Amino acid sequence: MGYAHGYATAIMHRGRVPMEPVDFVPDWADGPRKTKHYPGTDRLPLPAGPAYPAQATVERGLLSPGAGGGPAFDLGLLGGLLRDSYGLVGRRLGVQANTDLNALPFYPLANWSRGTASGGGLYPVSVYWISGPSAPVPPGVHYYSARHHALRRLLTGDVTGVVREALGEGAPGPETDQFLVLGVKYWQNSFKYNSFSFHAVSMDVGALLGTWRMWAGARGTALEPALWFDEERLARLLGVAGEEEGIFAVVPLPWTGEEAGTRPAYGADARTGDGTGAPAGQDAPRGSAAAPPAPPPPPNVSVPHRDLERSRRVITFDTLTAMHRATAAGATARPAPGALAGAAAPAPAPGRAEAALPERAPLARDVRGALRARRSSFGRFAAERPLDGAHLTACLAAAAGGSRLGGDAAAAGADGLVKLYALVNHVAGVAPGTYEYVPEGGPGALRCVSAEPPGAFLQENYFLANYNLEQAAAVLVPTVRTHSVLDAVGDRGYRLVNALIGGVAQATYTAAAALDVGCGVALGFDNIAYRERFELLETDEMPLLIMMLGHERRGPSDFRFEIA
Repeated sequence: MGYAHGYATAIMHRGRVPMEPVDFVPDWADGPRKTKHYPGTDRLPLPAGPAYPAQATVERGLLSPGAGGGPAFDLGLLGGLLRDSYGLVGRRLGVQANTDLNALPFYPLANWSRGTASGGGLYPVSVYWISGPSAPVPPGVHYYSARHHALRRLLTGDVTGVVREALGEGAPGPETDQFLVLGVKYWQNSFKYNSFSFHAVSMDVGALLGTWRMWAGARGTALEPALWFDEERLARLLGVAGEEEGIFAVVPLPWTGEEAGTRPAYGADARTGDGTGAPAGQDAPRGSAAAPPAPPPPPNVSVPHRDLERSRRVITFDTLTAMHRATAAGATARPAPGALAGAAAPAPAPGRAEAALPERAPLARDVRGALRARRSSFGRFAAERPLDGAHLTACLAAAAGGSRLGGDAAAAGADGLVKLYALVNHVAGVAPGTYEYVPEGGPGALRCVSAEPPGAFLQENYFLANYNLEQAAAVLVPTVRTHSVLDAVGDRGYRLVNALIGGVAQATYTAAAALDVGCGVALGFDNIAYRERFELLETDEMPLLIMMLGHERRGPSDFRFEIA
C-alpha cells in the first residue's frame, strides 16, 4: 500500500484528528508572492484575444464540448485562453463573512479576481508555454505572468523534442510543437496550509484544466491533458527543483501554422540574445505546423533563470515532501485503457424513493462572461429566496460535466469516477432532504437517502465562520472511491482524483455564474460525518468538498473595478 493511501485517510479524518504540524501558524508578513518572479527576463505582452463568440456558451463548453474540428490555436487564442482563465481581470471588495475582510481594502492585499477558482485564493499554479517553430515568436520556454498578462522568456530555442520524449508513447492530444505545462510551486500554498496543501493544490490544477477544456470546448476545440509523463525530465527542463515544484500536467495545443510577417517583440533584450538559443542579433528560425522537426536538443538543456523567492524563510513539511515523491515516482507509468473500470462510482443504491428533476435551465451565457462573473458568495446566501428547481438541475448537470477531464485520464476510465450527492434546504419543488444524484434519463433524478431537513447537520459539521450553510438553498458534494483509484493506478492517482474534483468545483462555479446564482466551495467540513449522512461507511466513497448554491441577499455593498 502506497503513501498516498495514508494521506487520503488522514485528509478524511482531519476534522477529528488534526494533521501535523498541529501548532503551525503562518507567518503572513513573510509569505511568498502569489506568482513566480523571474528578474532580468524579457516580457512579451499577450493579446487579449479575439471577441468571444456569443454561441460559445457554458452549455456547449460543459454539456456538449467540442470533440475536434474547431479553430486551432494561434497567439490570439492563446492570449484569450490565458487571460480568461488565470489572468487578473478586476478588483473586488464586498461586505461579506470571510475572515480576511478587514485586510481587503488595503491595496497591497487587494483581492484581484480571475476566472478560475483556487483553494484559499492563493493561485499557486505556474503556467508555462513551451513553443516550437510554428508559433510567431522565437521558439522556447515562456512563463505566463498573470499580473501583466504577458510571457516571460526563460529560454530561447526549440526544446519541444524534450516534451515529446517526456510524454512518451500513447500520449493524448494532437501532433504539435506547442505545449502548455502546469507546475505547482508548493511553498506558495504550504506557507498557509502546510501538510494539507498538497490536497488543495492538486484540486487547483484540475480547476484550471477544467476551465481550459470548457473555454476551448465551447468553441469546438478539444484539449486533451496528459497527467502521466517523465516529470523529472520536465522539471529539469524548466529549471525547478522537483521537491519544490511539481509538474502536474501537459496540454498539447492544436496549433495553426503562422504565416511569416511581423513578429511580436519581446523587451529590448530580445535584440541581443540571452545565451540560451538564438545567437545575438538573430531570431530563431520561423517554421510552420508542417515543418520538419528540429534536431533534438542537448539532453541536459535547462532554463537558466530561477524564480526569486520573496520569503526570507521557506519551511518544508515532511508530509508534503513525501506526497510529492510518492505521486512523482510512477509518473511515466501511464495507465492502460480501462484501468480504472474497477474504481468506477457505484451504481445508485436500490430501494430508495426517486423523484425526477425538473428540466434544467439553459446555461446560455458565453463562457468568457460567466468566468468574469464567477466569485464566491462568502456567507451572503438568503434562504427567503428559494432556488428554482431548474437551476439546481443545471448545476448538477454542470458538476457532472466538469468531472470529465479528458486526455490519458479519460482513456483509463476516469470519466466514471465521480458521484454527486445533494443536501437540499430551500429549492422550489424539491423537498428538503439528502439525495443521491442519478444523472441518467433526461434531466436526471434525485434518489432520497434521508428525508430529514439537512440545515442543522450542515452547520454543525462546518468548521469555519464564513458561511451559514443552513441559508444555502442546496449543497452539492462530489465523492470518489479514492483508495480504489490508488489501487488501480498507484499513488499518482491521487493527483487524478483531486484534478477531477477541482474540475467539478470550477464547472459548478461557472454554471452558477451563468445562471446569476450564488456559489461557494469549501473544504473545511467533517468528511466522516458526511460519509455517515450519505450511508457510505460500507463503501470507500470519499466526500471531497462541498459546493453551496443559492440566491444572495439583495442590495449588497460591493465594489468592482474591471481591468480586462
